[in-house]
Amino acid sequence: MTVEGTWDLSLSTPIGRMKAVLELRERDAVLTGFAHGAGERVPLADIALDGDRLTWKQAVTKPLRLNLAFDVTVDGDTLRGTSRAGRLPASKVTGVRRTSPEDRT
Repeated sequence: MTVEGTWDLSLSTPIGRMKAVLELRERDAVLTGFAHGAGERVPLADIALDGDRLTWKQAVTKPLRLNLAFDVTVDGDTLRGTSRAGRLPASKVTGVRRTSPEDRT
């Protein structure tokens, strides 16, 4: 299974629905990536794919300074799961992979 590509994410948080874009690339069996949202671009850390389960961490500063941990299940071009910030309740995450000519290799 590949999770490479650009994903449009939607997060249902205590302060409302937020949108983000996730970019994942694989090179030499190592996943790397960035997330874009709220006017900032942040690197992803500790990215791991185990079967259909994808996890990663990222730090954001907008709208609040938070360290987020994502845990999602990938099913083809969709994903769903949760994002957790410390002791705060988990937020629901859904996502859809963008399909464009450069993504089809």
